[in-house]
Amino acid sequence: MKRLAYIKAIVGLFAAFLLIQGCKVGEKYQQPDLNLPDQFRGDTLAYFGDTSSISRISWKEFFHDPTLKDLIDSALTYNYDMRTAMKNIDIANKWMRQNRFNYLPEVDATIAGVNKQYRSKEFGSGPSTRWYDRKGTKAPENMFTYTSQFGTEIGFSWEIDIWGKISNAKDQLTAEYLNTQEARNAIQTNLIASVAKGYFNLLMLDAKIEVAKRNLQLNDSTLQMIKLQYAAGEITALAIQQTESQRLLAASLVPELEKDIVLQENALRILIGQMPGEIKRGTSFEHLFAENKDISLGSPVEIVRNRPDVRGAEWSLVAANANANIQQAMRYPSLSLEGVFGVNSMLPKNWFSIPGSLLGGIGGNLTAPIFKNKKLKIQWEVAKLERDKAEIAFQQTVLEAVSEVSDAVVTVEKLREQLDFARQRVENSDKAVRNANLLFKGGYATYLEVITAQGNALNSDLDLVELRQAHLESYVDLYRSLGGGWR
Repeated sequence: MKRLAYIKAIVGLFAAFLLIQGCKVGEKYQQPDLNLPDQFRGDTLAYFGDTSSISRISWKEFFHDPTLKDLIDSALTYNYDMRTAMKNIDIANKWMRQNRFNYLPEVDATIAGVNKQYRSKEFGSGPSTRWYDRKGTKAPENMFTYTSQFGTEIGFSWEIDIWGKISNAKDQLTAEYLNTQEARNAIQTNLIASVAKGYFNLLMLDAKIEVAKRNLQLNDSTLQMIKLQYAAGEITALAIQQTESQRLLAASLVPELEKDIVLQENALRILIGQMPGEIKRGTSFEHLFAENKDISLGSPVEIVRNRPDVRGAEWSLVAANANANIQQAMRYPSLSLEGVFGVNSMLPKNWFSIPGSLLGGIGGNLTAPIFKNKKLKIQWEVAKLERDKAEIAFQQTVLEAVSEVSDAVVTVEKLREQLDFARQRVENSDKAVRNANLLFKGGYATYLEVITAQGNALNSDLDLVELRQAHLESYVDLYRSLGGGWR
């Protein structure tokens, strides 16, 4: 009868478990309303076309320079931030895999257990350093009895996931794992952009040195011509001095640019995880990648699905939502099953005397927190506030991402217009230099007009080089802001 009652109690616990199994607590995650616009500000289909989004183009297809591709490939392999991100992914993956075993019972084994107890009929304790009773009489040894237990057993404990603590922990760990993936993707997109910009800056510095050296040769030619006129008594020494100053200005640019080149090369080598050294050059400054007009920005909704930092912010929100559910479930009763199986005996010789020494038992516990100094309630309320903070951060990330794309679109378009004016300015400056030299030789222009024209030409060439670099970087910023580069 006792055994039947015991079995009924266990069955009752399982029945209770089945009844409340569907009573999951907490809120299922739902993406908040992001209030996204229909298109990015500044996006014009007439300019960008409407076929495929830039963000879905692989970086190997977006960039055309083989040298730049090699640099990016090395950076993705050896960059220390990327390597650290990969370790974070491995760590999160191990925690996520461990959570799968939380649905199984915990099993412990006692390999060899020995328990010896002293009991007395007249004295209240076993043997100690004081062997006297209250009257000072020494306690005789035969007043004590000894009880021994020798056993080997296996025990298990299994908490039933009634309120979804384990399943929500799984959701939390999965979200954190995916967040590490997105963190790695975000590092990759930023790393690709940094390498590309560094390489563009290196080519820009090379182009500037060529401009400075070309202008220096022009100044040398002009200086020789002025010296001849000075020898003929046609002009004063002031003309030589001012022309020499113009020549020195162009000459001083060369060592400054050479210094900047070395610094940029070292910075690029750090990005690719290598010691300082030279960086070889590839394609010319003007043909790094083709400007494809048959591409589009896509819609702002695609940012949520494609941009790593936005996706990571949403996974943080999912994890915070799961944690709030866990903290809520901690306030409810928990159901666990426990059991033990092994051998136990009073004497060592009967330790493994089977079946007489067999020991077994199974039981269930339904426990509920009563008074925890409001810790559980406060933890739940704080978790809900953390979830609200994660939602705010997610919405802010989306807002900044959409604004960043709009900024990049306008920058690309306006730099294109500036480039057109800069090219016209360079053409006009070159004509001015040629005409000034011809007029000076014919006596219709002064030396000041010649060096002024040469100074304007130098500035125009340098400005054009800088605008070309800025225009290339604006395409990279647009590509990165749309989430391109991690695929």
